[in-house]
Amino acid sequence: MSEDLLTAYDEHLRGTGVPALGAWTERDGPLLRVVGEHRGFVTGPRDLSGHDVDALIAAQIAFFSARGEAVEWKTRGHDLPSDLPDRLRAAGFVAEPTETVVIGRITDMPAAPPASDGVVIRRVGAEAIPAIVAMESQVWERDCGFIGDHLAGGLAADSGRLAIFTAEAAGQVVAAAWVALREDGVFASLWGGSTLKAWRGRGIYRALVAVRARLAAEHGYRYLQVDASDDSRPILERLGFNAVTTTTPYVWSPPTGGGGN
Repeated sequence: MSEDLLTAYDEHLRGTGVPALGAWTERDGPLLRVVGEHRGFVTGPRDLSGHDVDALIAAQIAFFSARGEAVEWKTRGHDLPSDLPDRLRAAGFVAEPTETVVIGRITDMPAAPPASDGVVIRRVGAEAIPAIVAMESQVWERDCGFIGDHLAGGLAADSGRLAIFTAEAAGQVVAAAWVALREDGVFASLWGGSTLKAWRGRGIYRALVAVRARLAAEHGYRYLQVDASDDSRPILERLGFNAVTTTTPYVWSPPTGGGGN
């Protein structure tokens, strides 16, 4: 079953989703890149073996260096050539934490659990973004303003393809998550899910998964996809998701430290 899901992943999830307002996508040979967000983004097909990989890497560095911006190259654990990570590191890219790509069939998703006592799950718009950024910054102990920029830009670019949900208690945002309804009509991608420490272990993460799954089902999507951290992967697997590969972002930053987050 995982092989079927991996095939579907490679067919549908090698793109970039909806770029934020003011950003754009463009091709550089076999690569697809996003320009104009908080840092550049590059993704490619499963197999680059027939291409001059080092030249492609050098071209991305030259392009984003000229813009004074950092760039993320998204790799997957089953990419070819297998030494792609080594080549990226040799060119000055730095690995960020590896996550596990998990996929679930929407028809296999359990019914939404009841909300925790005193917690309200609701869909929100741009007005909630400042509170979400404040919560994310508290969770991650750094300035997460770039998340706000991403969400605001996504809503402005195509509000029909980005749905944001918060979990609120006593008027405070204690968790937030969003779902990107991809143009293929097959995969919906789940993002976010951060929860304030005092509110973890109460089923809020599961409730946020369920409400987004229900929305995706209403729009006719077949699969949910998550780049899962080590903390969220066990929860998602209990909900019926299957691990299909890993993904590691490799980030190059200009020597001056410009761009990036």
